[in-house]
Amino acid sequence: MAAVITRPPAPAGRGRRVATSPVADLAAEQGIEVLTPARPSAPDFLERLTAIGPDCCPVVAYGALVPPSALHIPVHGWVNLHFSLLPAWRGAAPVQRAIRHGDEVTGATTFELEAGMDTGPVFGVLTEPIRPRDTAGELLGRLSVAGAGLLVATLDGIADGTLRPVPQPADGVSYAPKVTSDDARVDWALPALAVDRLIRSCTPAPGPWTTFGGDRLKLGPVTPVADGRALEPGSIDVGHDAVLVGTGSGPVALGEVQPAGRRPMPALDWSRGARPAEGRFA
Repeated sequence: MAAVITRPPAPAGRGRRVATSPVADLAAEQGIEVLTPARPSAPDFLERLTAIGPDCCPVVAYGALVPPSALHIPVHGWVNLHFSLLPAWRGAAPVQRAIRHGDEVTGATTFELEAGMDTGPVFGVLTEPIRPRDTAGELLGRLSVAGAGLLVATLDGIADGTLRPVPQPADGVSYAPKVTSDDARVDWALPALAVDRLIRSCTPAPGPWTTFGGDRLKLGPVTPVADGRALEPGSIDVGHDAVLVGTGSGPVALGEVQPAGRRPMPALDWSRGARPAEGRFA
């Protein structure tokens, strides 16, 4: 490995102290040169990359479009590991969108970067089932491990000349834009299944939430229940063993909740002090 490219140091954590990325820290520990361009089109970065003369640049979740001026520097181009079965879910949040959409299968794809958004020809693919209770974090964890093996196999195939990229099919294209905090707000008028998927797709980031009494309340995964109760969307029913919330169809049982400035806690513990039966989620 000749060098590592990662994001520049940025404020992080509650104290907002400027910190380097975990990738930069690991590379520095191994004595590997770290490049942190503010933009991959920066002239000094392009000059240094040309001087290094890499054979190939593997990419995982870089978060910035690589310009044509940089794409042509490596002999074998840039190879990206993307967590979907391309051309499905091109973009920044493929795992989150797949869960929210209700997909049963996803995967990872290695492909050659080009000017378009995740449009380049494909080297390799693996599939991964989406489990019924998967959160985005859990699914991404499995894909990261399996995808690392796929990326290494792809680089080996490029190096020994046994692997050639194949154009993506024209059909089946879908897009996965970044999930914002606004996207993570729960709409209780949705059916219970959609509420469940929305919450799991935003766990752990950016974090699903609702409001109670005008204050934001973070939510953990919920469980749709079939007990026949008719609850209005957002209304709350506290039982002996569960806190239920109405949706556009049947209710869901809350798991953990996190009021502002406090730690996550079981919904029943929260209900003892918050008296949710006197209010509703909005």
